[in-house]
Amino acid sequence: MMVRPRWVLALLLALAIAAAFAVLGHWQLERAIASGVVVERTTELVTPLTEVVQPDGPVTQIATGQMVTTGGYYVAGDEELIGQRFNGETLGYWVVSHFVTADGSSIAVARGWAEDEGDARAALAALSSAADTATLDGAPDNYAPTTLTGRFLPGEAPELPDKEAGDPYAMNTVSPAALINLWADFTDQSVYFGYIVDAEAATGLAVIDSPIPVVEKELNWLNIFYAIEWAVFAGFAVYIWYRLVRDAVEREEEDAAEAAAAAAAAGEPDVDDAPRSALHPANAHAPAP
Repeated sequence: MMVRPRWVLALLLALAIAAAFAVLGHWQLERAIASGVVVERTTELVTPLTEVVQPDGPVTQIATGQMVTTGGYYVAGDEELIGQRFNGETLGYWVVSHFVTADGSSIAVARGWAEDEGDARAALAALSSAADTATLDGAPDNYAPTTLTGRFLPGEAPELPDKEAGDPYAMNTVSPAALINLWADFTDQSVYFGYIVDAEAATGLAVIDSPIPVVEKELNWLNIFYAIEWAVFAGFAVYIWYRLVRDAVEREEEDAAEAAAAAAAAGEPDVDDAPRSALHPANAHAPAP
């Protein structure tokens, strides 16, 4: 049965389909392995901010954790206190300022950390009242140009404060989308959708612990699942051919059995069932009574 031309052709077709599924499974497996390869990044090489990320643009994975530098000035009075911030294993507060780069774009800068809320608010008040006398092109006359160096991180999602826990206006995330609504005289200027953790601390604050980002090597399990699926499909293609052949064999056996039963029912004599006397030579020529 299986060596009949049509079943041989069907087997070749099933094997071709299985091979195609195997190729697709191998491709998915390669994708899963490639996604787990760690790309080495020189995050500690201080790079100009504009070469890492653009204002009003998305924050890419390669930009996250990169040490950057940029020139500009701090806008006194636009400082905010951010709670629930760990420095190592100690919970405390960040003071975040509004920094304007030389090209007029705004970015949030984490100036430093304090464990005690009172110390953090004192440092915030000192920064808010600071006034410089040097000038920067395009900046107010009372702001001094400065060079900022720190680690760039993507902005965090805004979070609604817990009104029952205390201050209903307290902030616990560094969200550019929320901060720009609090910065004075901010209208439609360009803004970075991330923030910089200053490598140095402002007066009265401690340097924020900003470790080197660790990129974990993790396989893409979705691609592995697809690879397994393609392997199952390849086996299923051959199994369908086997079932079709088996069903055809069973069908032919049933047809043969039905044909034999129909012949017996029609009265056709069977040599094995005929009486022996009818087959004896003497009886074949016996005269009729």
